[in-house]
Amino acid sequence: MTTTHEVTATRPAAPEISVRYFEDLAEGMTYESAARTVTEADVVAFAGLSGDYNALHIDEVYASGTVHGGRIAHGLLVLSILSGLCTRVPLMQSLGETIVGLGGLECKWKRSTKIGDTLHVRLEVTSLRRTSKGDRGIVVLQRDALNQHGEVVLESIWTLIVACRDKEPAA
Repeated sequence: MTTTHEVTATRPAAPEISVRYFEDLAEGMTYESAARTVTEADVVAFAGLSGDYNALHIDEVYASGTVHGGRIAHGLLVLSILSGLCTRVPLMQSLGETIVGLGGLECKWKRSTKIGDTLHVRLEVTSLRRTSKGDRGIVVLQRDALNQHGEVVLESIWTLIVACRDKEPAA
């Protein structure tokens, strides 16, 4: 059974606009994504794409004898799903044209994700800093993947470089 979550702002935020720049962001802006169920096809396709045929992901007999009690999704597959779900969040859609690049990524996998788990993402703007040249800003986002039980399976911090509307040197 697939659980769905509406894409909503869980804290008052500025009205959604088609294009956002660094200046349009505020610390504490928080969103939740739609949900997506991890399927066996996802795990098999990711194993083929990545070349990661670890028995924990593809061998049910082996995996059932581990602490996980069965096959689990690749950690990087979970990260990829998290990334994809974020593209459907209004904030990320409005930044699409102004994201200059990914400056960094930190991840902590908190628990395994099993085939059949349904994931959604909680995204929060945690830090904003204009660069010294003033034409770009550093945006730090906390992006956590949660399963259908509300348990965090992956914590991640993404540092994005976002264009500024107006060039203004950092204070």
